[in-house]
Amino acid sequence: MKIAIGSDHRGFPLKEGLKKYFESKKIAYEDFGTYSTDSVDYPDYAKKVCDAINGGFRFGVLICGSGIGVSMAANKHKGIRAVNANNNNMAEMSRRHNDANVICFGSDFTDLEHAERYFEIFISTDFEGGERHERRIKKMDNNLI
Repeated sequence: MKIAIGSDHRGFPLKEGLKKYFESKKIAYEDFGTYSTDSVDYPDYAKKVCDAINGGFRFGVLICGSGIGVSMAANKHKGIRAVNANNNNMAEMSRRHNDANVICFGSDFTDLEHAERYFEIFISTDFEGGERHERRIKKMDNNLI
């Protein structure tokens, strides 16, 4: 399993912390930028991570100041189900019921310790499946909502 990770300038410090965490846990990842705190536009980095997921990466992590911008930008991409997870239950239920494949963090609201915990919950929770959950995901993927 390889993780695609990206951020804007405000999310850069948290992204760098998560990369160290991934390395300590031997989690394979690819960093899609940004690579500094110089101002950038978060949709550009959301696109790179989403393209990586649609190209075969299992999960993505996106970070901006609030987590809202990157999650909105990511959810514009077909096949992407991004969640701005800011507690344990959101990280779990986004996987269990929605088969989310991108977890987003707001660096202004989520510290490294919590981001690590939410990420671990996210990647270790299986999609529950079942007709009702799968039906809803198909509707989102087909832009029927």
